[in-house]
Amino acid sequence: MKRRGMVKTSKDFKNFQRYFLEYQKLFGLTGYTVYFKYEPLEEAFASISVNQTDMVATVRLNSKLLNKDKPYKNIRKSAKHEALHLLLHRLEALATYRYSTEAEIIEACEELVHKLALLIKEK
Repeated sequence: MKRRGMVKTSKDFKNFQRYFLEYQKLFGLTGYTVYFKYEPLEEAFASISVNQTDMVATVRLNSKLLNKDKPYKNIRKSAKHEALHLLLHRLEALATYRYSTEAEIIEACEELVHKLALLIKEK
């Protein structure tokens, strides 16, 4: 039964959200509130924008993929890619601030090292 006003969500978009949330948890990024959008993007499979102050991320999946790009579509890989951008965002933001302190950058690097240490298995 179809309801009026409801937009049909693609299976890819649902999977993209699920995969992203799995990586978000795996990477220890659960302090962020994440919103998802399924909309046309120019020359990208997916994208992310982050408001670090509010700890909010908006993750987008391209709803109008060009035919030439469809053979390269990989929903899980795209979700992981955007989650990695979220993982690096704080460090990237500090590095681009005009008045970042050395201590802030060292702290962000240390935070990232601890998260990666949990993910990377010892041999």
